[in-house]
Amino acid sequence: MQQLLERVKGDKVIWSVVVLFAFISLLAVYSSTGSLAYRMDKNGSYYLVKQLLVLGLGLMIIYWVHRVNYTKFARIAVLLYVISLPLLLFTLFFGATINEGSRWIRLPVINITFQSSDLAKLALFMFLARLMSMRQHQIKDLKKGFLPVLVPVLLTCCFIAPANLSTALMLGATCCILFFIGRVQVKHIALLAGIGICFVALLFFVSKVTGFGRAETWEQRVEDFLGSSDENGEKKEEVYQVLQGKIAIANGGLLGLGPGHSRQRDYLPEAYSDFIFCSIIEEYGLVGGTVVVCLYLLFLWRSILIFRRCPYAFGAFLAVGLSITLVFQAMLNMAVNVHLVPVTGLTLPMISMGGSSIWFTSIAIGIVLSVSRYVDEMEGKTKQIKKQVAPATGTA
Repeated sequence: MQQLLERVKGDKVIWSVVVLFAFISLLAVYSSTGSLAYRMDKNGSYYLVKQLLVLGLGLMIIYWVHRVNYTKFARIAVLLYVISLPLLLFTLFFGATINEGSRWIRLPVINITFQSSDLAKLALFMFLARLMSMRQHQIKDLKKGFLPVLVPVLLTCCFIAPANLSTALMLGATCCILFFIGRVQVKHIALLAGIGICFVALLFFVSKVTGFGRAETWEQRVEDFLGSSDENGEKKEEVYQVLQGKIAIANGGLLGLGPGHSRQRDYLPEAYSDFIFCSIIEEYGLVGGTVVVCLYLLFLWRSILIFRRCPYAFGAFLAVGLSITLVFQAMLNMAVNVHLVPVTGLTLPMISMGGSSIWFTSIAIGIVLSVSRYVDEMEGKTKQIKKQVAPATGTA
């Protein structure tokens, strides 16, 4: 164990946060999957063991990836991005449909599904970090600097949006933040936002006319969030999932009902996935929910420190881009759970029950830690050189 800890490099705070996420995930998933195990005729500990294996592999992925020098990811960024686009198109037309959404690709023989958008997010930010680092001296120029980095964002979001609009909007917003950090002019970022709004409006119109896409689902979710009225002018009852989530939060109060004492886990749909934050609040209260929020913010803060310390633009953009998209997704998921935004299909990273989504998130975290490890090694060498030079200077 001591040898393993010595081989673990990078930001120790981020490592601690990831381990805490895994621990919280195991507690929440085990508590919220009792009824699912009953419906699926599984043992009560089946999903706990499954999540334990998934998280264990995720931690191993983080360890393996963080041992790789982050500069090598610049070489495969283009390849990953080129691969991700055909996969998104394949998912759109031939993807497996789960929960009324065609977002998954089912791998033959092993019968494992994964969301191509998870790969696309990772590939996009690696590719953007490469492009922006290469074009920093031209980034304020619209044609030479901004358009070359804008096109990949538009392509990826366009291919994701028809089947998974929430992920496409999240990606677009995260890219705007990354562009702002990367010294892109505000008027160019506003141009991207305007293009995004026009595209969403066009996509909705085309989907309503042709019937291809999920326009009815998007419309229904917005109406449910706004509390629309029925034909008689009376306000409709809240969506069952949202109502059960509110009950779970109300049950939790300040300190919660305690681990394993959730009352709504048998009534709240997706209590182990999309609405797992409600389950956490019910059992651990407002205090527990606040701890989860603070852990994500702590992860982001440590990533920003890595960004500020990194001497090279590629590593800096890589660390901040991947961390922002992870934390942004977490905040959107928690906002959905407390009914601040319409219902989406986004999960809580590293906490919701999952498989491939946790592994792709683990790759992203591993890359951030790889950048941190390289920065630490560079600073260590600099300090060592200064110590060696100082005595010689004093003697002279």
